Amino acid sequence: MVPVQEELRAAWHAFVAGNEDGLQMLRPVVRESWERCRRAGVNPYQKVVLTVLDPEALAARREKNREWLEIARPVMETLYRFVAGSGFVVAVADCEGYLLEVIGDPEVVQAIAKGNFVPGANWSEPSAGTNSVGTALIMNQPLQIFSYEHYCICSHRWTCSAAPIHDPDGNLIGVLDMTGSFEKVHPHTLGMVVAGADAIERQMAMKRAWRERDLANRVREALMESISEGILATDCNRRVIHMNQEAARLLGTKKEKAVGVDVWKVLGGEGADWESIVSGQKFITDRELDVTTPFGTVKLTVTSRPIRGNDGQCEGIVMILNEITRARKLTQRMSGAVARLTFDDMVGEDHKFRESLRLARAAASSDSTVLLLGESGTGKDILAQAIHNASQRAKGPFVAINCGAIPRDLIGSELFGYTEGAFTGARKGGSPGKFELADGGTIFLDEIGDMPLELQTTLLRVLEQKAITRIGGSTVLPVNVRVIAATNRDLAAEVERGNFRRDLYYRLNVVTIRLIPLRERQGDIELLLWHFLERLGKRMGKHVLSVDERVWPLVKAYPWPGNVRELQNVVERALHLAGGLTLRPEHLPEEIRRVQDNLQARKDLLPVPDYEKQVILKLLEENKGNLSRVANQLGIARTTLYRRMAKYGLRCDRDQYNRTNQ
Repeated sequence: MVPVQEELRAAWHAFVAGNEDGLQMLRPVVRESWERCRRAGVNPYQKVVLTVLDPEALAARREKNREWLEIARPVMETLYRFVAGSGFVVAVADCEGYLLEVIGDPEVVQAIAKGNFVPGANWSEPSAGTNSVGTALIMNQPLQIFSYEHYCICSHRWTCSAAPIHDPDGNLIGVLDMTGSFEKVHPHTLGMVVAGADAIERQMAMKRAWRERDLANRVREALMESISEGILATDCNRRVIHMNQEAARLLGTKKEKAVGVDVWKVLGGEGADWESIVSGQKFITDRELDVTTPFGTVKLTVTSRPIRGNDGQCEGIVMILNEITRARKLTQRMSGAVARLTFDDMVGEDHKFRESLRLARAAASSDSTVLLLGESGTGKDILAQAIHNASQRAKGPFVAINCGAIPRDLIGSELFGYTEGAFTGARKGGSPGKFELADGGTIFLDEIGDMPLELQTTLLRVLEQKAITRIGGSTVLPVNVRVIAATNRDLAAEVERGNFRRDLYYRLNVVTIRLIPLRERQGDIELLLWHFLERLGKRMGKHVLSVDERVWPLVKAYPWPGNVRELQNVVERALHLAGGLTLRPEHLPEEIRRVQDNLQARKDLLPVPDYEKQVILKLLEENKGNLSRVANQLGIARTTLYRRMAKYGLRCDRDQYNRTNQ
């Protein structure tokens, strides 16, 4: 080795003297490094590295590289154990060449410190010339620098072997170095350093993989717990490998007790269905199944899916569990089972109308069955919603069904639901009925008088037992439902005719509320018309600010067979036709405008006393003194007609009218 060192010394002296002869024996990596050092103005005669960090700056550097430095220290200690007592030190530097750690035999550490090979010193090429730390950083490859291959005289007595360290993304982050006396140079030293750097890189990759896996597990755990459904997963041996808190709650257990246990014991299910599901032979969607828990049997909706391996084989299953009640609530929201109207939407000042509202408010405070009677269009559906929203069930569902609008062969399944296979075309998994969907709330049975007799018996049993059985099934399902029924028929008369069960009539007829027709609410017509003009006008973007005086006698004389609903439709139609800010007679339907002929109104239809007297006289003559007909055509009550006749000095003698017409 001495002859080689002498040749290197001669080559070094020649190079620093500016003589390029005899440099052929230099390795290309060394010659290129020397040339870089010359261009950078590095002093080849420097005996120490001049740039050394103070303790505070060194601590900051160590903290910046803390993550990989913690991995590197045990590797350095392992390397040192192999060479302890042999005159070597082991060091690491960051990506800028600053030494961060140096460990080794004390006497060697002291000796090498004379050239400032100490923590905090900058051993990059521009600072320390050609050396294994700085040159390995530039070349980004392992290398060994021997004796006079170093550019500065402070390192000529040493041989150093270094290998770059990369993070898992391939970025150069530092260097691992082993330095000793030049007499102890050996290729195996570089091999040890390369192995050490590789060990550091592998451990960094493993640490990142572990951290990413840990994060993925925590994200998965958070995701599972954020899902409102119960989730349970098994492996190929049917052992539970994961369960969220909701699944544990539904099954009456704890996660820590269930994980690792045979899923069959956790579920407590029975029958061929459960066996095929648990074994992965069958995968289901929203199937209703019974599960036995420590607190009794509960009915759940279950969905299962396979966990497939790379070969496509089933390696376990994932099950999604839901309470039946939660599934019902979801269906309720999707089906719009919500009451949106309140008593504030019921407009009117008529004393009979206000009495109906008073009874309805009183009924809302109890859970008694309510029977609403009245003609079509009087607002029975609105009053039913108002009662629900004023009751303690306001937060529950409001489910309405028109018993007269559903075919006879379907109304049973609509009301009570059905099981899978109950009839041809039955949906897979069955379907809940309106009573189930209304659980915890109110069911509104509109047109109850049209319900088939054969279903009236079933309805009576449901009202008495507060439980239903789906068509085709045998399981009794309790339901907590408040019933509001409505009809435009005379149920008492229907009972006498044999069209409605007497016992069901008495069961429904607990709180009876009658809604009077609009023709008996003359004082409310103007109020309602303005109400609809304002409400519908906002929705349609139409603004009618006034009503022609000729409109009022027409709308008040019209009998309104469709009641409030008809008035609302008339206003909506008029808003479409009214081009200006005033509602006029020509915007009304023809059947309402025809009332004008009966009244023989003047052009402006102003209510002057003489005109009103003439109208009453003419109507008395046309109706042969029938005061009821006259009052009806004028749109006023008979008592009002009496007062006006007395005002104008008129009296009615029906015999006189009969003699006059003979």
